[in-house]
Amino acid sequence: MPLQNRVDPFGAIHAVPERGLFTGNRGIIHDPETKTLLKKRWALPAWIICVCQFRNVRREPMGRNRQGADQMGGKAGWTELFFLDEVTAFAAGHRPCFFCQRERATDFVGRFGEAFGIAEPRAPMVDKRLHKERLASGGRPPALIISELGDLPDGAMIADGDTAYALRSGKALRWSFAGYADPVGFDRLAGLLLRRLTPATSIAVLRQGFAPVWHPTADI
Repeated sequence: MPLQNRVDPFGAIHAVPERGLFTGNRGIIHDPETKTLLKKRWALPAWIICVCQFRNVRREPMGRNRQGADQMGGKAGWTELFFLDEVTAFAAGHRPCFFCQRERATDFVGRFGEAFGIAEPRAPMVDKRLHKERLASGGRPPALIISELGDLPDGAMIADGDTAYALRSGKALRWSFAGYADPVGFDRLAGLLLRRLTPATSIAVLRQGFAPVWHPTADI
């Protein structure tokens, strides 16, 4: 049976068989004995995106993972979460990890500084803003009108009710845990009640030229 560790663009966590391209975490939010989530959905304001393979380290998803536990006073290591791609992870409110993705994390924070005129940007500044903005930690993304879609950068995600779309090259790609469906033109979304999922901070970083990693199904 799949573990409840797969994140959708709304930031909710599900139990589905598909894993995705990236992992990440929000701190310790599981019970290693039962391999189930606790009631809380985050333990830290730093929600990160990690690569699935790094230095030949092998972890047991939702296990105790003694390497992490030794660093945390005997508690279980962080809870492994999984994302279809970086576009999905950004929509959910995560940002690149400085441990396993230092170059991308440095680039992300640097572009954050450029976007907001901060001379010496730091990761905690990003985390503080994101924690207020992302849907899964209480943020309220604004509603959109169809004319505003063209102003959003590639890699931004929007939603029509429970249906999420990723924007790319003037098209909207319908999202699922298995990948993206055929793109539709923005005119097909006219008249729908849309809202933006990707937090404003990540939108600003994307506008500064940060290129997110897409799932291969987006190349259709």
